[in-house]
Amino acid sequence: MTAPATGGLTLTAVTKRFGAVTAVDDVSLQIPEGSFFALLGASGCGKTTTLRMVAGLDEPTAGAITLGGRDITRLRPYQRPVNTVFQSYALFPHMTVEQNVAFGLQQRKVKRAEIKPAVQAMLELVQLADYGHRRPAQLSGGQQQRVALARALVNHPQVLLLDEPLGALDLKLRRQMQIELKRIQTEVGLTFVHVTHDQEEAMTMADTVAVMNAGRIEQLGTPTEIYEFPGSAFVANFLGQSNLLTARAHGPSGEDVAVEAHGSRFAVPAARSRLTSGPALLGVRPEKLHLTVDGVPEGHNAVPGIITDSSYVGVSTQYLVRAPWGDELAVFAPNSGTGGPLAPGSEVTLHWHPAHSFLLAPDTTPEPA
Repeated sequence: MTAPATGGLTLTAVTKRFGAVTAVDDVSLQIPEGSFFALLGASGCGKTTTLRMVAGLDEPTAGAITLGGRDITRLRPYQRPVNTVFQSYALFPHMTVEQNVAFGLQQRKVKRAEIKPAVQAMLELVQLADYGHRRPAQLSGGQQQRVALARALVNHPQVLLLDEPLGALDLKLRRQMQIELKRIQTEVGLTFVHVTHDQEEAMTMADTVAVMNAGRIEQLGTPTEIYEFPGSAFVANFLGQSNLLTARAHGPSGEDVAVEAHGSRFAVPAARSRLTSGPALLGVRPEKLHLTVDGVPEGHNAVPGIITDSSYVGVSTQYLVRAPWGDELAVFAPNSGTGGPLAPGSEVTLHWHPAHSFLLAPDTTPEPA
């Protein structure tokens, strides 16, 4: 089942103010038709307000929202070809699963003969074909979420809005539903816009992620692009974990940028550098760092240190290593079975390939390293 071609969702310079507070600040987005798009950010960043403006629940202070080339900025919620799935599910407890899913079709005066097969098709899509006669209270949290999804999809909206839809589920079920949501989106071919504060959730499901901070889009791209080459210190620390060294860039050196940090010299590929001179932050992800007690591969950046903490977490051992200047750097070493863990107090050398580092402008200008 594939949705008809209807065009994408576009936000143009959208702003929302509540009195003196600017919740969404001049946001422009182009969300392609049929994509799975995530708005990712911490509480209060403006992501839910953005979603509510698309749904028609809040009206923009400025800017325009178009869907398939049609301006929907001032339309009432029921006039928009948009449906929303909330964290609370909002199912009718006195109705059966079938009746919940059929409700929207009945409100639209769809012929009774067409409702039953449409409802059954949706229940099959969300793998609840045998649960139609149950009531919501007889279902698990994950099953209730599937019913809410079926109820929204049965109306064939041009865009499905998902507001923290998995937030009430436990970790294992949440991960299962992440896979299910992506499967369903691929199968129906609709545009999904998903609001979440969960980085893993956004990266697991979305084709494109917009990281929001203080009402603005901090960075937009695929999960791989944003994780591997964050655009700011905020993104580097919000999407995963990063080691950020206060540094100074000394300009291009061949295909690299020469960087000095805490008395040591490093190289960062120019293609992974957001600046080439002046105060900077040298970043490397914990899983890209390696620990050794002997030699370092030729061409690797290296820092000596002492292990201060070791935590076994199954797939990896997570270390904290104190560098000579006092900061602790995080290292995630895979538990491949080829060597035992290193004990706190061990003297080690951290090293990494220059291509695994990145160079950012500092959020605030630091003193030269």
